[in-house]
Amino acid sequence: MLMSSTTALWPRALNTLSADDLEPLAMRLAPMVGRLRHEIDLPADDIETLRQIQLPLAAWLAYQQKTLNRTLLVGLNGAQGSGKSTLCRLLIPILSEGFGLKACTLSLDDIYLTRAARAELAETRHPLFATRGVPGTHDLPLGYRVIRQLRTAGAGERVAIPRFDKAIDDRQAESTWPEIEGPVDIILFEGWCIGATAQDSEALENPVNPLERDDDADGRWRRQVNSELAGPYARFFSMLDLLIMIKVPGMGSVLEWRSQQERELGNRRGSENTAVMDHDKLVRFIMHYERLTRHMLTTLPLRADLTMELDQSHQVVAIRPKLKGR
Repeated sequence: MLMSSTTALWPRALNTLSADDLEPLAMRLAPMVGRLRHEIDLPADDIETLRQIQLPLAAWLAYQQKTLNRTLLVGLNGAQGSGKSTLCRLLIPILSEGFGLKACTLSLDDIYLTRAARAELAETRHPLFATRGVPGTHDLPLGYRVIRQLRTAGAGERVAIPRFDKAIDDRQAESTWPEIEGPVDIILFEGWCIGATAQDSEALENPVNPLERDDDADGRWRRQVNSELAGPYARFFSMLDLLIMIKVPGMGSVLEWRSQQERELGNRRGSENTAVMDHDKLVRFIMHYERLTRHMLTTLPLRADLTMELDQSHQVVAIRPKLKGR
């Protein structure tokens, strides 16, 4: 995941590290990052990825945080399986060891509504809201609360970070949530629809897949999702200081990479009593995300402060800053 296939990927306009600074920093951090990459099953000796992607990105984030002189909230958008969580796991120690900054990750997935709350939505709004994922199935007040606490946490103050267990399709008990000690310099807020915008009403008329055709024939579900994006989610995402997109090649890659995640989840859980999905269930599940994923692939690269484009083999092939004036 998130490996480079070429050199000189990082945009020169966003470069905050000179070559003289980059090389010794890369050599100092390479052993630590290599050990971490090995733990998450990535090539541990890929120092070029460290030089070309991770270090310049961390340096740019550090520069943005120093410029703001407060906690930086970074939205990281990417379809399922794109490598958002992996990138965050690599960035946190690089920001700490390389730039002296405390960073933490908050996932949009971890503020999903509970299974019971989604069941209530399914009864009162539309049956498709029983499935987690689309706008309308997140606990935005919880997200506001945690982000506010992370931004204001002082020395020694601890903030509990929500956790959602996808294998049981429900939120974990609050007593099990991990804690982050303040102060926090950078929050990496990752999620599949972070920064997404609503579609024009005309775009909602025709279904994009069999799920919408058969289970949302009147368009009521997708109109409600769009309304959530236009209102509560637009206000929620307005908190972001920066938006980064990991752009996948297309929906085919989403299914392939999400299938891999599901297999890994099943291997970790090792139980027959979990909600790990087989292929047919996964295909249906991803249909819930398809409309908005396609919309984001078209619109988000024009709005994101940084877009990292992946190819079919999961390699970063281009990194593009937002065009001036957009």
